[in-house]
Amino acid sequence: MGAVGAVRELALFLGTLLYAYAEAAVRLLLPARRKAVGGELVLLTGAGRGLGRATAREFARRQSRLVLWDVDTHGLKETAEECERLGATVHTFVVDCSKREEIYSAAEKTTRAFLPTMMDNNRGHIVTVASAAGHFVTSFMVAYCSSKFAAVGFHKALTEELSTLGKNGIKTTCVCPVFMNTGFVRNPRTRLGRILEVDEVVKEMMEGILTNKKMVFVPPQLSIALLTDM
Repeated sequence: MGAVGAVRELALFLGTLLYAYAEAAVRLLLPARRKAVGGELVLLTGAGRGLGRATAREFARRQSRLVLWDVDTHGLKETAEECERLGATVHTFVVDCSKREEIYSAAEKTTRAFLPTMMDNNRGHIVTVASAAGHFVTSFMVAYCSSKFAAVGFHKALTEELSTLGKNGIKTTCVCPVFMNTGFVRNPRTRLGRILEVDEVVKEMMEGILTNKKMVFVPPQLSIALLTDM
C-alpha cells in the first residue's frame, strides 16, 4: 500500500470512529420518533427465507397485515406459519419475480390494495433492498454490482418523482448492507467490511423504515466510506 493509500485508510478509520461516536450521542440525546405499523398492509417479496423472512417476522411482531411473495412454496408456507403464530394476518402468493407474467398476475390481486390507495391518500412506504455494492464495486462481481447500482438508482428516481408529484406522504427507504451471511457469496474478499448476520441487517432496516430514513447503510458508518471513495 502506498503513502496515499495509507492516508486514505487512516482517514476512513478516523471518520468511521467519529461517526460511531456522533451517532451514539445523537441517538442518546435525540431519540428518533418511530411510526406505528400495526394494522398496516405490508407486501414483502422474497419472504420465503433469509432477509425476507426475518423482515416478515419483525412486521408480524408489530401486528402488520402481511402479503408475502416468494417462488419457494415450502419456504413461503413456513414464513407464513411463523408470522401467524406471532398474531399477524397473512396472505401468501407464489411468485417468481424474474417472470413478468407472474408478477402481473399477483400484482392484479395486490396492487388494487396498494398503489391507488397509496397515491390517493398520499400515504405509504416503499422499501428497496439494494446493497453496499450499489455504491461501491468489488472485483469479479460485475453483474451483481450492476444490478445493485440499478436498485439504488430506482430508489433515487422514484423518490424524486414522488416529490415532483407532490406525494410527500409516500416515504421511500433504500437499504444497503454489506454482504450478509445468506450463502449467496462465499468468502468474499472486499474492503466493504465484515460479513453481517441477517438479524443485524433487519434491525437497522426496521429502524430506518420506522423513522422514514431514505438511505440505510449497514453498518451505518459505510456512509463515511462513500464520501472518501469519491
